[in-house]
Amino acid sequence: MKVLIVSAIESKGGAARAAHRLYDGLLGHGVDVTYLTNFRSSTNSEIISLWPYFTNVVALFFTLLDKLPLLLYPQRQRTIFSPAVVPTQINSLINTIGPDIVHLHWIAHGSISIEQIAKIRKPILWTLHDSWAFTGGCHLPFDCKRYQSACGSCPQLGSSYSGDLSNRIWKRKEKAFKELNIQVVAPSQWLAGCARLSSLFKDFDVTVIPNGIDTKLYQPTDISLARAKLNLPQNKKLVLFGAMGLSKDANKGLQFLKPVLKNLAKQKIEDLEFVIMGSRKSGRDLDFGFPIHYLGTVRSEPAIVSLYGAVDVTLLLSLQENLPFVVMESLSCGTPVVAFKIGGVPDMVDHQVNGYLAKPYEVEDIARGIAWVLEDKARQVRLREQARKKCEDHFSLELQARRYTKLYSQILSKQQLSAKESILGQ
Repeated sequence: MKVLIVSAIESKGGAARAAHRLYDGLLGHGVDVTYLTNFRSSTNSEIISLWPYFTNVVALFFTLLDKLPLLLYPQRQRTIFSPAVVPTQINSLINTIGPDIVHLHWIAHGSISIEQIAKIRKPILWTLHDSWAFTGGCHLPFDCKRYQSACGSCPQLGSSYSGDLSNRIWKRKEKAFKELNIQVVAPSQWLAGCARLSSLFKDFDVTVIPNGIDTKLYQPTDISLARAKLNLPQNKKLVLFGAMGLSKDANKGLQFLKPVLKNLAKQKIEDLEFVIMGSRKSGRDLDFGFPIHYLGTVRSEPAIVSLYGAVDVTLLLSLQENLPFVVMESLSCGTPVVAFKIGGVPDMVDHQVNGYLAKPYEVEDIARGIAWVLEDKARQVRLREQARKKCEDHFSLELQARRYTKLYSQILSKQQLSAKESILGQ
């Protein structure tokens, strides 16, 4: 069994990290797996690039080329939106590699056109990391449900025309997917539900397989040693908050942080301080009324493990998330999480068992959750134990690899059975 993982980006960002972690997990499970990417970030010769020369320069050119249709919508929101209109050489590469199964992950940024997906003649397994596969181009539809019909009048495009770009992309997908037998995987129950309600994927088989994490790497550490490594205070209650592109991405919930802290001030929690990951202190410092430690971008995984181990609670304020690694990594390191009850977060955070799930977008409830975690030492010990147990039982890389290997075998068995029936029918 030969599997080809296709991911637009090798390892930067949550979706790419999920694909790469699965690749590592499958290798460890003895699967013959190859990784094909558009944007390469490592020197690993086993990773195949879509563009062998000037890899990332060419990839960036195709990314910008794919965005040209968006220039017709000057009032569009600055959210990610992918027309997937530019053809590449990906089909010939897939044929050269010759896999038994093509496993698609996040495939935007000009890595493949919608029409090229229809030309893949191998069984396709598609793991969704956002909603793009079943929408008219947006990756996060938020409250919009137009993907359940035929898109059009797209709020993210700032359009009131039913036959706009989103509708045309939806029609291209409808035509391309009509003849394909796609096995769909969603990492969270929430995203699986969205896919099943979509007009494009309603007739496809949608399975839930959570992303996995290396629980041997992401494990609890001594809090005093972790704080010493990061030069953080030993005698404070520390709350971690952060995300890449925090100030630019409205989905990450920066707009909620100041109201949350205003409510926290009323709780009168002694020695409370915040740790911000992914942002450095600057002249335009974020004044939230609490002492803040800015750590900038933390890239190495051992440093990330130390960071989770150094804090008392991790805070997530996102509007919409699939199965965010910040939650999974924190829990695996034994650090409870406080977040809104949205998206795939409830798949990981059990309310008042390994963290706290606040009512969506109610900052008062988030503040109550942080206070609830921090106010009782014995409770914190229990939360940490349950956080770690959740990941060991449900989100280990080994478990994910076994689940996918089983699914690959089922797909190939169905294909072989179908081929036999076809021969007998002749």
